[in-house]
Amino acid sequence: MTKITFIGAGSTIFAKNVLGDILVTDALRDSEIALFDIDPIRLSESEKVINNINNNSNDGRATITSYLNRKEALKGAKYVVNAIQVGGFKPSTVIDFEIPKKYGLRQSIADTIGIGGLFRALRTIPVMFDFAKDMEEVCPGALLLNYTNPMASITGAMLKGTQIKTVGLCHSVQDCAVDLLKDLEIETSNLNWKIAGINHMAWLLEITDKGEDLYPLIKEKALYKNSKEKHHDMVRYEMMDRFGYYVTESSEHNAEYLPYFIKTTHPELIEKYNIPLDEYPRRCVEQIEKWKTLGKELVENKNIEHKRTLEYASYIIEAMETDVPYKINGSVLNDNIITNLPNNCVVEVTCLVDKNGITPTIVGDLPEQLAALNRTNINTQLMTIEAALTQKREAIYQAAYLDPHTSSELSLDEIKNLCDDLIEAHGDMLPKYE
Repeated sequence: MTKITFIGAGSTIFAKNVLGDILVTDALRDSEIALFDIDPIRLSESEKVINNINNNSNDGRATITSYLNRKEALKGAKYVVNAIQVGGFKPSTVIDFEIPKKYGLRQSIADTIGIGGLFRALRTIPVMFDFAKDMEEVCPGALLLNYTNPMASITGAMLKGTQIKTVGLCHSVQDCAVDLLKDLEIETSNLNWKIAGINHMAWLLEITDKGEDLYPLIKEKALYKNSKEKHHDMVRYEMMDRFGYYVTESSEHNAEYLPYFIKTTHPELIEKYNIPLDEYPRRCVEQIEKWKTLGKELVENKNIEHKRTLEYASYIIEAMETDVPYKINGSVLNDNIITNLPNNCVVEVTCLVDKNGITPTIVGDLPEQLAALNRTNINTQLMTIEAALTQKREAIYQAAYLDPHTSSELSLDEIKNLCDDLIEAHGDMLPKYE
């Protein structure tokens, strides 16, 4: 019986999707599933939902157990799914948004890079290292499937600072090409695409239908749409026009990965590109309110069933258990995979999964302008990992100095002072930095 441990199981909807996928996959129906969370109420809610799915969609074949002791939950696991959020919406996310506002620095999502992504990483990586210590003791051969942002920094820290096999998994690749074509009302019958880069800034390098390059039509329609109407994807269409390729993650994300769009000196850009500032806090408030009704309905639905989603976790585990190969896009260490990006960074590329584990495919050089854009984000990611490993305050400053959006808005002194304010505000959520 394969043991799968889900860390952060109090995230009920995500746990439902990932674990529901496992429960309806033939090769995994008899799995032992361990649920762990630090919130006993949310943990109990998730356990009820997963048990109901197990009974209704799996004839009760899986064994499901909840734990408040992390090491016990991890003991003997072959696969560990990580979906934690250290500090939650309050206080940590609120701090990540409100203190930068005092300096005139605005954000939209703040979970990947930027000043918010930097501090999310700094409070998450030490917790991940604690997980790693437990895993090295009670399940040293387990594969960690990391879904927690900031993906590249956390996955890179685990690969550099621990012995735990880790792959980063995201939602932004699976539907990228399909959603782009849907938005532009382009129909296809035999679609093929290729994506590579870094997490949240991977590039749609090729997109064809029956061997025909779709990019000329895509660019023509995207340029026309941007000129005629306000819509949700204006930043990505603009970047495709300027740099030649479409990027995987949403416009509200990419607006804050770049120095071009959120600028106090040009506030008209916010309106022009339809950028939703403070979008992540807004979503959090809405989700918290919605959960009051949705959570009750979900937990009390004894007839709940599940259909397999596109989340990669179940497909990875299935491929490794059955040795039937499966293709994913995962975040892995760049060991000469993308040859014009640093070897010590984390890249998001196509990988083959089978009984041997996860094997990345070689990309070679990205178009140079795309590699250059990726490197601006990689610089901050690598310095963030350096700060977490060394616990030196100077490395935090340097990570922030290198961030494209932050450095386009603030002076060096302002960035340093902002970091100091954030360190103080986060308090015990961070280790002590020298």
